[in-house]
Amino acid sequence: MAYSNKAKATLLRVPKAELATYGAVSEQVARHMAEGARSRFGADYGIGVTGIAGPEGGTPEKPVGLVYIAVAAPEATVVLRNHFRGTREAIKEQTAQRALKMLIEVLKRQE
Repeated sequence: MAYSNKAKATLLRVPKAELATYGAVSEQVARHMAEGARSRFGADYGIGVTGIAGPEGGTPEKPVGLVYIAVAAPEATVVLRNHFRGTREAIKEQTAQRALKMLIEVLKRQE
């Protein structure tokens, strides 16, 4: 798990410039996280998730529940912007379910 910006940069090779320009919760960072996980661990697929689960931390531009999920495959990387509602735990659960669903959808396209 790469929660901090430092971990995102060092573990998943997210460019520090991207973090500074777009912020940790962004499509660009989710994409780099997924691609970094795939590359770093020599995997066929990588998943990157970044968001604001709350209950604090949201802003008008990036509200609580905003989550970007990316799946990196050999052919391409897919990123979806999501806005989940509920408690912190509910948002985390919805995020995990959506990430797995995205991976399954990508895998089905590979068949």
